[in-house]
Amino acid sequence: EDNTGRVVGIADGDTVTLLDAANNQHKIRLSGIDSPEKTMPWGQKAKEGLSEMAFGQAVLIDWSKRDRYQRIVGIVLLNGQDINLALIRKGLAWHYKKYANEQSASDRAAYSSEEIDARAARRGLWSDPKPVPPWEWRKARRTGNPS
Repeated sequence: EDNTGRVVGIADGDTVTLLDAANNQHKIRLSGIDSPEKTMPWGQKAKEGLSEMAFGQAVLIDWSKRDRYQRIVGIVLLNGQDINLALIRKGLAWHYKKYANEQSASDRAAYSSEEIDARAARRGLWSDPKPVPPWEWRKARRTGNPS
């Protein structure tokens, strides 16, 4: 499959829609990160941050799998820059350690390091005293125990 195209949609802070040269749309789930859901604190800011960086841009997707929703899971590269990593750097996403074993050693180290730096600098969602990771928020919603 073609792994290049233009970002024509932003669903949330870690999902975009790519339009390829044949005018086919592909849902892309950004790998290695988890951003707040849209209704969570920082969810709208994460979506806006991703939109500012990627919307309308021609990008390359570095990917090797699809998720259970059949979305392509990959790194969004804009002029060679890793957008997924940039979201962590800005404090708009967590390094999604649950899937860290699927990352290259260098990506795993970079994503982890950027999260530590963003936390220390209290950038973005790290300015909240106790930010709730999206995977915990989703689990609470599923079990009917929202916090």
